[in-house]
Amino acid sequence: MPDFSHLHVHTQFSLLDGAADISKLYKKAATDGMKALAITDHGNMFGVFKFVAEAGKHNIKPIVGCEFYVVDDRHKKQFTKEKKDKRYHQLMLAKNPEGYKNLIKLCSLGYMEGLYSKWPRIDKELILKYHKGIIATTCCLGASVPQAILSRGEAEAEEEFKWWLDLFGEDYYIEMQRHDIPEQNTVNAILLKFAKKYNVKVICSNDSHYVDQQDSNAHDILLCVNTGDMQSTPIATDEEGGKGYRFGFPNDQFYFKTQAEMGELFDDIPESLDNTNEIVDKVEVLKLKRDILLPNFVIPEEFNIHKTSDADTLNQWEYLKHLTFTGAKERYVDLTPEVEERINFELFTIRTMGFAGYFLIVADFIKHGRNIGVFIGPGRGSAAGSVVAYCTGITNIDPLKYNLLFERFLNPDRKSLPDIDTDFDDAGRQKVIDYVVEKYGKNQVAQIITYGSMAARTSIQDVGRVLDMPLSEVNAIKKFVPDTLGITLKDAIEQVPELKEILKGNDLRAQVLREAEKLEGSVRNTGVHAAGIIIAPYDLTDIVPVAVAKDSDLLVTQYDGRVIEDAGVIKMDFLGLKTLTILKDALMLIKQNHDVTIDIDTIPLDDPKTFELYQRGDTNGTFQFESDGMQMYLRELKPDKFEDLIAMNALYRPGPMEYIPNFISRKHGREPITFDLADMEEYLGETYGITVYQEQVMLLSQKLAGFTKGQADYLRKAMGKKQIDVLNKMESEFMDGATAKGHAKDKLPK
Repeated sequence: MPDFSHLHVHTQFSLLDGAADISKLYKKAATDGMKALAITDHGNMFGVFKFVAEAGKHNIKPIVGCEFYVVDDRHKKQFTKEKKDKRYHQLMLAKNPEGYKNLIKLCSLGYMEGLYSKWPRIDKELILKYHKGIIATTCCLGASVPQAILSRGEAEAEEEFKWWLDLFGEDYYIEMQRHDIPEQNTVNAILLKFAKKYNVKVICSNDSHYVDQQDSNAHDILLCVNTGDMQSTPIATDEEGGKGYRFGFPNDQFYFKTQAEMGELFDDIPESLDNTNEIVDKVEVLKLKRDILLPNFVIPEEFNIHKTSDADTLNQWEYLKHLTFTGAKERYVDLTPEVEERINFELFTIRTMGFAGYFLIVADFIKHGRNIGVFIGPGRGSAAGSVVAYCTGITNIDPLKYNLLFERFLNPDRKSLPDIDTDFDDAGRQKVIDYVVEKYGKNQVAQIITYGSMAARTSIQDVGRVLDMPLSEVNAIKKFVPDTLGITLKDAIEQVPELKEILKGNDLRAQVLREAEKLEGSVRNTGVHAAGIIIAPYDLTDIVPVAVAKDSDLLVTQYDGRVIEDAGVIKMDFLGLKTLTILKDALMLIKQNHDVTIDIDTIPLDDPKTFELYQRGDTNGTFQFESDGMQMYLRELKPDKFEDLIAMNALYRPGPMEYIPNFISRKHGREPITFDLADMEEYLGETYGITVYQEQVMLLSQKLAGFTKGQADYLRKAMGKKQIDVLNKMESEFMDGATAKGHAKDKLPK
């Protein structure tokens, strides 16, 4: 039997129409010895990046495609009951990078120009423009050629067939499917005539929507979740359904069949299996992961001093250097050798890593925001450790004053993107985004898609509704699922005897639980990331596929935040905070009612009356200090300096919380302040000998064991993410370095 590869495959990203998990598809394909696998979701490329990345784990060639919705005129969106929108399916596969770019264009424009209801639609005008590098087929029963055969006759179907053949030539294939549907037999007979007459090669496929045959019922339930129907409602024969009917598949043959099953199904046309290999061989493996493409930031002409091949990057760095030292003179007044050394180190790192443009972009929109009266947070996260960020106005926190480390933000030993989270007042956030859109262009700025998946309880609820289970019984099953973040039904069943007992039965409760477990993780809907904004150097549709969203005026990337930067575009977080709006309004009211102007960035941090509030635990409405537990500890601690509040904020979280009583006792002299080594006092003195901050870990590793700044950051990150393998390796490096410096091994912290 010839080798065969599936080229018509829907995953969970064919929203509520595909029940196939990508990793499970690859595992089944690998077990069956398939050489390649395609992804062809309906109208979108949501799962493409994940699909290509997963292929490497299984040594299978990934083929990127899409099953488009094709209409006569993508701009037409007014239809009546008598004259409905007629959409045809069309399979297209990327043969090479040019084909991938054209798939992106078609898929993006389907949303940007052709979206009608929930259907992203393209037309032949777009296909004519963006067909190069693409392989096309006659597709399924819903495609234009098969539909012409069934509804308009062989002659008109032949004209339609010739249009596609003339356009795609040797990259056009006749696609045969056999799902035990009578109409397919009619269509296939005519298609074989066309194949012979025009010398077009035939491939076979299975319109795969789920992994295994026994998943058919779960997939049918998923379709009901999509349409809001009960499974007991009869299935209609046409795509739209009708009164008293619902959409559904005619049988259980739409699964990911093995090569043997396909060989048996098409044993009379063995070349149709072998021809899939021709397509596999034609397709180039796509490398979707790429370096970040920074937006183009235009600098003043006088800083365009370099004329080399990397002139743009160098000139941006020169301008950043100018802004930094200009700001430093205002921030520090006296540029001490310590300040200059830190600035030069950061600027050197930024230049080496090529991120000057990033800093300029962020500094620019923050400056604009402040100029138009937007209330902007002082900065948080690792970016607060950058003196360059402080001097250019990105943050309002002096890293040197608080001993914050630049290496937490940018590690010269590890090339990773800067990550500056910026907080704006609620109303002001949109004003700043509008400025970014105006500056860089509407097609270069986008929000980021999110995928809502069916979690453990959601899947029980959805399946229970579709199977017409009384709500009280659905809720009773849901209550057995532990309230643990990210728990799966498989884990819940293992942990909870009641769920395990339900699963043993044959009643409706057991059926709901079984089908819910199969559908758990299915992509249920899409949304928009609350903060993430993409800014590209040129039209986004030349880089990644985009879509549109009802609640956003911006484009939305089809790749989510977990992979979007790997795809080559940079993500920046624009967060709208109600707290900043409250502060802004409070300052305005104080000015209005008392004629007192308060600069929130310069208020004193040693005000006795403020500390009295904290000592009493009167902190309702104060972010991160308002919980009952925190208020209790504040009353015990009786903070009298700002550093006490910083420490409590860091300690009040799972893990470090156990050291809070020691911290309090040591502050008040009830417990001695001790250090394993005298050298540790320099960095642990202000926290009474307790390691509170990640910066302390980094500084101690450098001082005690001679770690480089890069190594120190690796250690910090490994501790924060509990990377045991990394920690074990670094422990031995730490011990070797510390003993080489003369420290006793039994005194070293672990």
